[in-house]
Amino acid sequence: MTSTTQTSTITDPAADADAALKAKHRAMWASGDYPAVARELVEPLGEILVTAAGIGAEQWGIDIAAGSGNATLAAARRGAKVIGTDLVPDLLEVGRRRADAAGLTVSWKEADAEHLPYADGEFDFAISAIGIMFAPHHQAAADEMVRVVGSGGTVAVLSWTPEGFIGQLFATMKPYVAPPPPGVSPAPLWGNADHVTQLLGSRVRDIHVHRGVLEVDHFNTPEDFRDYFKTNYGPTISAYRLLAGDPERTAALDADLADLARRYDRGNGSTVLDWEYLVLSATRA
Repeated sequence: MTSTTQTSTITDPAADADAALKAKHRAMWASGDYPAVARELVEPLGEILVTAAGIGAEQWGIDIAAGSGNATLAAARRGAKVIGTDLVPDLLEVGRRRADAAGLTVSWKEADAEHLPYADGEFDFAISAIGIMFAPHHQAAADEMVRVVGSGGTVAVLSWTPEGFIGQLFATMKPYVAPPPPGVSPAPLWGNADHVTQLLGSRVRDIHVHRGVLEVDHFNTPEDFRDYFKTNYGPTISAYRLLAGDPERTAALDADLADLARRYDRGNGSTVLDWEYLVLSATRA
């Protein structure tokens, strides 16, 4: 008599759901042309963050959710040894080309901000400029950011504020998109100092916070802003894709995004927008 041994595959629903969520995020940020947004609109934020963090030569650090590397390259220009990490390999490849063109030595690694493949206390600093804020589970991302920095090292983030223009962009799109899965927090909460302080907890000390404004004068009209984001910015592209086949709601979102830019516009003859951000830096206890 022969016997057959059967094996069964045990699945973890939570892990499967997380993998699906991260795949969705990866696809969203790979859509459009985020490197254009980074280069044409928000590049100064990398230098602003690195300055606030006090990063200097010979320090060893990580840029979490680095995208195409605005803050990574700013740190490298100061002589720091830095690795740029992101969930989206296409963005890292752009960062790699930018570093090569500038003659900067930078390492790049595909990595999930909520599961960093590095040892406890491995780095002198961990930074993120409008990056880690988009990790879906805020506490998990903050825990990882703190974990990989050694005692006396620096943790620093720059994030859009909920009240500012980009925070209000997400508020404007909210009625047009599906509700987030349980446990997922709104990205602009990283622009609230109390929220970030709570995430970091007693593991850091000497917290410094300031708000700033990035002046964006790239657009001739509010409609130009809307159309640029419809073409280039992953979250906006995703919102419109959900409305495919619904011309009435598509037109409503068109109007709402143009109205948002119109409310914030302080230009005279062209559209000038102030995008508020918050910088928080702290020392690892």
